Amino acid sequence: MSERQIGRVLTALGAPLTLAGAAMYFLPSLGFPVLVIGLSLLVTGLVMAAAGSRLSHLLPGR
Repeated sequence: MSERQIGRVLTALGAPLTLAGAAMYFLPSLGFPVLVIGLSLLVTGLVMAAAGSRLSHLLPGR
C-alpha cells in the first residue's frame, strides 16, 4: 500500500469524524476528543497524500 493510498484512507476517516466532533462539540456532549482525533486524521491524511504524490518520483525503485 502506497503512502498516497494511506493518506486517502486517513482523509476519508478524518472528514466524517471531524464533522461529527464539531456537531457533538456544539451539542451538550463530549465532542472535543472526537473533534481532535478527526482533525488529526484529516490533516495527517492530507499531508501524506500530498507528500506521496510530490516525492514519489525521488524514491529509488518506484
